[in-house]
Amino acid sequence: MNTPEIIADGADPERAGARSGTPSAPDPGASVQRCGLIAIVGKPNVGKSTLLNALVGQKISITSRKAQTTRHRITGVRTLTDGQGGGTQYVFVDTPGFQTRHSTALNKSLNKTVLGAIDGVDLVLFVVEAGSFTLQDAKVLSLLKPGTPALLVANKLDSVHRRAEIAPWLKGMQERHPFAEFVPMSAKNPRDVARLLEICARYLPEQPWWYGEDELTDRSEKFLASETVREKLFRLTGDELPYTSTVVIEQFKEEKSRAHGRLLRIAATIVVEREGHKAMVIGQQGERLKRIGTEARQELEKLLDAKVFLEIWVKVRSGWADDEARVRSFGYE
Repeated sequence: MNTPEIIADGADPERAGARSGTPSAPDPGASVQRCGLIAIVGKPNVGKSTLLNALVGQKISITSRKAQTTRHRITGVRTLTDGQGGGTQYVFVDTPGFQTRHSTALNKSLNKTVLGAIDGVDLVLFVVEAGSFTLQDAKVLSLLKPGTPALLVANKLDSVHRRAEIAPWLKGMQERHPFAEFVPMSAKNPRDVARLLEICARYLPEQPWWYGEDELTDRSEKFLASETVREKLFRLTGDELPYTSTVVIEQFKEEKSRAHGRLLRIAATIVVEREGHKAMVIGQQGERLKRIGTEARQELEKLLDAKVFLEIWVKVRSGWADDEARVRSFGYE
């Protein structure tokens, strides 16, 4: 078995763990286009969405400390050109964390999304916390298919206090799966992100780009509005609110405005499972709901480059997460 070279912190990225048969780096003198699908997988709360946003260069996937925040297959696009019509277009697919508990209709839908994302990609980024490997990580690792190259992305390297312990941990990880390369990194470090992009490029086939040079995601603005409200909901309720709460966009209407150029009227409904959860979201004298709306509106105005009027209601739908029909009606596959 060929063992990938371990990339120590601060090591020369050109020596990044090449194995026999690893695709060669693109010839800088050749003006060709490369493009391919890259799946980002891992257990809940290992930093997949943060990594996606860093790789794309802009926030397109919501993040919070609450596990299981991402629920959809979200495609992020990053195009790096060579100035002569060539370059690399990375099409990243962020996935929900694979669910190993609670066999609800919602969790079954999330796992189906993960399995679908892994199928047919050119490269897999298996994301774990540097120095850690749990039973949940092992479950996700077992989903990886032979024949598809996978990079071990040891994320949150900045939180590891004893760097000397990383080398033996990486060797142990190689015994679990024949990873093409090891990439210890922090998604918050721009140099680490740039190095990961360089490594990914070598695994993408030469073919025309699928998206325009300035496109960032295949998701609609309506979807981004829903996700933004849901992010603020989870961030401002913390662990108080069950992760089964969701957001449905009831209205998304664009109007022309002389004062603002572009004006969006958005009506959103936060769906919870219990009356107690509804009171929790609304907060004392409606202050928490008001703050959720204000923060979501401010972020959407920046993201969508428009003046936004946002209305939010809270409704109770008991047991919706275990009702397959309702799960589908709320936009889950």
